[in-house]
Amino acid sequence: MSSFVQIPQITLSNKLFKSEKENMESQKSHQNVVVMRHGDRADNVEPMWVSSAARPWDPHLVNDGLIRAFSTGRKLRTQLGFPIHRVFVSPFLRCIQTASEVVYALCAIDEDPNAMSSKEVISIDASRVKVSVEYGLCEMMNRHAIKLEIAPKDGDFGFNIAEAEALLPAGTVDHSVKRVYEEMPQWEETVSDTRSRYEWIIKALADKYPSENLLLVSHGEAVGVAVSAFMKEDVSVHEVMYCAYTELRRPILSENGSFTAGEFEIFSSPAQSGVSYIPTPMDK
Repeated sequence: MSSFVQIPQITLSNKLFKSEKENMESQKSHQNVVVMRHGDRADNVEPMWVSSAARPWDPHLVNDGLIRAFSTGRKLRTQLGFPIHRVFVSPFLRCIQTASEVVYALCAIDEDPNAMSSKEVISIDASRVKVSVEYGLCEMMNRHAIKLEIAPKDGDFGFNIAEAEALLPAGTVDHSVKRVYEEMPQWEETVSDTRSRYEWIIKALADKYPSENLLLVSHGEAVGVAVSAFMKEDVSVHEVMYCAYTELRRPILSENGSFTAGEFEIFSSPAQSGVSYIPTPMDK
């Protein structure tokens, strides 16, 4: 079981006296959390890549994946209707590279509308977004997601956070942030445990930064959980495309520096951003 820092719990109670509601109404706002999958990974495009890779469990993005990530970042910037303040990203290389392209698009100054990747961004405003690597957003740590024959035999996935941070746009990494998960989840966690981890980390990061809108760059299963865990009706997610994302929103009431948060709901149709799902049949 991974160790993690204790997150101060935000009271989720709606049982406020009417006078309190009236006093706090003017301070009501919403927090938005976007959960996004990485771009096109090399081993799914170039099957022979694994046979010669030094780290076959940690594929990079192919060029189409970089382009897709940058394009999605531009879409988030122009179509979300709210700014992204903070980005958290899985330590896997494909997620780091995806986050880098997205952040370049979010922070670009005088961006060329024809630009296809970060290579064509001349300058950025690094103050717009802060980025942190978070172990709790990592891939499912089991043979369902990482084939047993390519997983490291000693269970050490060898992530170098300093090297990962160096791949992110200069000036955007927030070194003051303490990770929620202080280490990687253990190898061979169950699928059920993984899904619980994703649901928990989404809430924990949101609770830690209730006044900020977040982008969580993770893996397909995390995006699926963001849909199935917060959709009002029971659904089964069966496909999450590269760079697909889910928008979550919840109400936040603030008073004297303390926050009261409501429940997350799906803010827009996940199908419009690359997530396919069907209603779960009810037991007879």
